Amino acid sequence: MNKTVKIILVLVAILALAFVLKYFMDANSKEIEVFDVEEPFYTSINTKAVATGKLNPEEEIELKPQISGIVDEILVEEGDIVEKGDLIAKIRVVPNEQALVSAKSRIASSKLSFDNAKTLYERNEALHKKGVISQQDFENSELSYKQAKETLAQAQNDYQIIKRGSISGGSSANTNIIAQISGTILEIPVREGDQVIQSNNFNAGTTIATIADMSFMIFEGKVDEAEVGKIEEGKDIKVILGAIGEKEFPAKLTFVAPKGKEENGAVQFTVKADVEVDSETNIRAGYSANAEIDIEAKDSVLAIREALLQYNRITEKPFVEILVDENKYKKESVELGLSDGINIEITKGVKEGDKIKVWNKASEDENESNDDD
Repeated sequence: MNKTVKIILVLVAILALAFVLKYFMDANSKEIEVFDVEEPFYTSINTKAVATGKLNPEEEIELKPQISGIVDEILVEEGDIVEKGDLIAKIRVVPNEQALVSAKSRIASSKLSFDNAKTLYERNEALHKKGVISQQDFENSELSYKQAKETLAQAQNDYQIIKRGSISGGSSANTNIIAQISGTILEIPVREGDQVIQSNNFNAGTTIATIADMSFMIFEGKVDEAEVGKIEEGKDIKVILGAIGEKEFPAKLTFVAPKGKEENGAVQFTVKADVEVDSETNIRAGYSANAEIDIEAKDSVLAIREALLQYNRITEKPFVEILVDENKYKKESVELGLSDGINIEITKGVKEGDKIKVWNKASEDENESNDDD
């Protein structure tokens, strides 16, 4: 029994020794991880606020009928360029039967009053010539006659407007929709045969067509509350249209909203800018656009790539690791300045010539893949 125990103990010792030897061999054969380093550099840093929005015409109007009816004819198409005063569409009036009957009744009543006033006037005129009635009585009858005549004419005009849409309406009973400005037809939301409602104090009316002057465009977008305090009206900005190959247009900031609106948990402020559009570019209303607004710029500042920064998990203060000996680094706290999201200014903690550890392996792999592309 003692012999068996001794054999087992010897085997265990041999296995333990083999495990220890293998551990030390693996540890000694493991390669030391080597990090790349980068040096600080002098560069210019420019911080920008980006507003997302759309490009719209500065002057855009909707043409609405002044009387209800049916679209009888549309003489233009979307995209057509028209001049002020051009005929856009014709409306055929469909008279309201009740209003028409009421208008006829007013004509008949006014005609009776007119005939009676005319008879009295002619009688008094003859009596006045004979000296039977006074000048005052004659003038009163004359006034009544003229008032009755005017009332009859008004009733007849009302009847024509209800029936034809205008006092001088022709047999086709059409009213004309005229372009109020020169520009491009953006939209025609109705078709021939559609019923339309007149514009009045109680109803906005049916839009027949939308016209805009495409030579004067404005950018309307929104910026975050963290950036709105750094921008001001009158500043020159750039507007970029992704729809036409990221083309840039100069613009001037004309409006910054005094009040923001909360959207998705963030407060956004509306901004507007006049955009200088060249005649060679085919601009369409409603293009998505981004406006770049310069906030602050510095030239020749000591900077590093922002990806080299590390942050203390407890204090959340930034630091970098600087090479002091072969594969040995020391942590150095830094003070930061201006950043453009890629490079960041270092105001304290790093000097020119320092070799800073590239600790972010993910960034390295990403840069390699970008270089391969």
